[in-house]
Amino acid sequence: MSAIAAEGAVSGRTAEEAEDAAVRARARRGLRTYFAVMVVVSAALQGWIIAHGGLGGPWGMLVFPLMYTPALASVIARLSGGEGFGDVSFRWGGAPGTRAAVTAWLFPVVVGTVAYGIAWTSGLAEFAMPTGGMLQGISNPVVRFLALLPVALTVGTLISCLSAFGEEVGWRGYMVPRLVQAGVARADVVSGVIWSVWHVPMILWGGYAVGEYPLLSALLFVATVVPAALFYFRWRMTSGSVWPAVIAHGSWNVVIQSVFDPFTHGAHAATWTGESGVLTVLVMWSLFALMHRARWAGTEAHDENA
Repeated sequence: MSAIAAEGAVSGRTAEEAEDAAVRARARRGLRTYFAVMVVVSAALQGWIIAHGGLGGPWGMLVFPLMYTPALASVIARLSGGEGFGDVSFRWGGAPGTRAAVTAWLFPVVVGTVAYGIAWTSGLAEFAMPTGGMLQGISNPVVRFLALLPVALTVGTLISCLSAFGEEVGWRGYMVPRLVQAGVARADVVSGVIWSVWHVPMILWGGYAVGEYPLLSALLFVATVVPAALFYFRWRMTSGSVWPAVIAHGSWNVVIQSVFDPFTHGAHAATWTGESGVLTVLVMWSLFALMHRARWAGTEAHDENA
């Protein structure tokens, strides 16, 4: 009789119940270590960056190691708890992984086209040529935008994934499956809240994704990232792979920040667009509602045909 089964016999629980309890206990221990390391290291790096002028200051380059803080925390949690690295899920995931990866890759283009398109056509923001950047020899802003987008989706995404990898190995490679194993209710929403709040100090005091009103920007950023996390959670769990989340994160950072944002101008543009823009929030939640409705309809159809 195994130790878990013996424990279950003594406590009156079945072996399966005892095993589930042991999994939950291990996951919670791992999460405690993970969050302890991440909070301490992130606070140190964010505090140093903020104290020295934010992202535009001389220590702004520390944002790259900051993005690897979740990965570092996950490695320490795995090693200290003897968990191993098998469930990071570096495997591709077959056809489900491919579908999730392609959807994740193009996701920011859909969000950007709708949110920024509304801003440009309604007059809430102006579509105009950026100052500086690539392909400066192209004088037509529309042509330049359309030329930059595929570059961002290919070469740009590959490069951006180098930093996104550090976050996603921690968030979706460790935190998400451990939240599920720990029995946390609505682990998808909880993961989104944690992920978004982690960015808040840099928004309030570090100059990241900030508009006219830093506190409003922070609140809107949380409102944007939570639905994004719901998509990331679904891609991670349905594919069994961390790569769709890495690709989504890398594609988002370069497509939104390096293509859509530079072509968007106006006194209140940052309030309506960007990662902390009102329109971005509305589009993200609308897309999630459509996905949720499609899943619900699919479930009903399956039940009727069963």
